[in-house]
Amino acid sequence: MTAAEKTREVLRRLNGRGINVTFEQAETLRRAELALHREETGVPHMYRYPYNSTNIHRTRIADKEAGALRRVTALCKEVGVYFFHQTDPRGCALYVSHEVITANDYSTCGVNCCA
Repeated sequence: MTAAEKTREVLRRLNGRGINVTFEQAETLRRAELALHREETGVPHMYRYPYNSTNIHRTRIADKEAGALRRVTALCKEVGVYFFHQTDPRGCALYVSHEVITANDYSTCGVNCCA
């Protein structure tokens, strides 16, 4: 399945529940879900182990989770919906709904943004 097909699937699910978004907005949500699913909360670092050395070099890298949450917050404010970031790695990481979503009901009232 291509990325465009996955975005169309997310768009179909969102529009089916009355959340009217464009293709570009659905793609933003899907890509943010991918970033949220990969990243862990906190300051990310890359660890390098130089050849023949006992020193470990730690380099700070971009925090993709924070950027994804900023994009989702701005998009949801623009569209007029709420989102929930589910941090359990076993399921979808991002749910969107017209109602406020809590940790107890995110899977029943929210639309998942993963494909």
